[in-house]
Amino acid sequence: MVLSFFNALQLIGGLILAVGYLPQIIKIGKTKSVRDFSRIYLGGVFTGIVFMEAYAIYMFFWQNTAGAFLATNTVSFILSGIEFFLVLAYWNRPSKILTK
Repeated sequence: MVLSFFNALQLIGGLILAVGYLPQIIKIGKTKSVRDFSRIYLGGVFTGIVFMEAYAIYMFFWQNTAGAFLATNTVSFILSGIEFFLVLAYWNRPSKILTK
């Protein structure tokens, strides 16, 4: 009972964190403006998520635990990777936002 409660907390919290990438990805897609992003920060976050994904895969397949962690971390891995890729892809492009 207690374990399922904490698994539910992890699932809810993990989904909230993972879905948090969506507004930024949508904004990048619309504006193509990424010059105010820190590539070092995003690269660090993405690298950390890659390591967490490796751990989640290990826990799920070899320890038969952490299913919710694997699911939410995989979503974070995909979305943070998309965000990082978009920032790298649009870094040298001029902004579509007109300044007056």
